Amino acid sequence: MTVRMGQLMHVYPDQYEEYERRHNNLFPEMRKALKEAGAHNYSIFLDKKTGNLFAYLEVDNVEKYDAIAGSEACKEWWAYMEPIMDTNINQSPVTLNLHEVFHLD
Repeated sequence: MTVRMGQLMHVYPDQYEEYERRHNNLFPEMRKALKEAGAHNYSIFLDKKTGNLFAYLEVDNVEKYDAIAGSEACKEWWAYMEPIMDTNINQSPVTLNLHEVFHLD
C-alpha cells in the first residue's frame, strides 16, 4: 500500500542555492537507497521567505523507508547536509511529519 508523506524542514537563509545544488547532485548511493526502499514521487519545495522546506513523497513500505536512516548512504548524506540546515544531534534533519487531511486523485 502506498503511503503519502509530508514533512517540514528548514534550510539556512544563505544556503538556498547550495541546498538545491546538492539535491540536484544527490549521491548515487542515496538515490539507490531511496528507490530500493520504495520511495517515489519525491519532491521538496522551498519557501524563500522563511527557509522552510516542504517535502512530499510516496513510499510503498514505511518500515523500509524508515530503515534508510541506519544506512551508510543516509549517514553520509546527513553529514553532507548538516552545515546548511537545521539538524539533530545525529545529523538528521530536524523534521516535522505532517498529518494528511485531504487528498484528491
